[in-house]
Amino acid sequence: MGTVIMHNVVSVDGFIADENDGVGPLHDWYFSGDTKLTETGAGDGDYDHSKGGGGFKLSRASAAYVQPVWDSIGVIVMGRGFFDLMNGWEGQPPVGDHVVVVSHRPKPEGWHPEASYHFVDGVKAAIEKAQELAGDRVVAVSAGEVGGQILAAGLVDEVAMDVAPVVFGSGKRFFGSFDGQQQLEDPHVVVQGNRVLHLKFKVRRW
Repeated sequence: MGTVIMHNVVSVDGFIADENDGVGPLHDWYFSGDTKLTETGAGDGDYDHSKGGGGFKLSRASAAYVQPVWDSIGVIVMGRGFFDLMNGWEGQPPVGDHVVVVSHRPKPEGWHPEASYHFVDGVKAAIEKAQELAGDRVVAVSAGEVGGQILAAGLVDEVAMDVAPVVFGSGKRFFGSFDGQQQLEDPHVVVQGNRVLHLKFKVRRW
């Protein structure tokens, strides 16, 4: 089965958005360089979700890190709140082939019936479904409340953070309302880009 990686862009003080779901300068690094993602790897997907039509242009260091990460993803797991906020990217996930949504409510009636989106009640069932769909590819778990629940259930293999140099003070936490303690291994990936530090940690198993 593929690795389950909890991932998000995050502020230095641990927030993925403000109280109103605004991301402020967290994503500035996506447009701080001159390297398009599709120029750095074998993937030929369209990663232009910038809404401005210009596409992501990262620093060379960030692009070299992000491209293979995104190419490796088979399934995204997200919560219903994030799904509703983004309207599920209109049925076109930015990476991977499938999206699993953790929700007590079904897919909205008539919403993109062609889209490979699966609505599952519960985090354990969501990860089981995601791994079934992903095969040997990565399951990418969006950080936040659902990500924290999946970590608490012992189902996360790695934590990946793109740390942006900003302090939010308050907002939506990377680990949601998770209030336990979970040790991680020393970071096995440390990449410095423009306006971002990419980090990956394996979850320590006792």
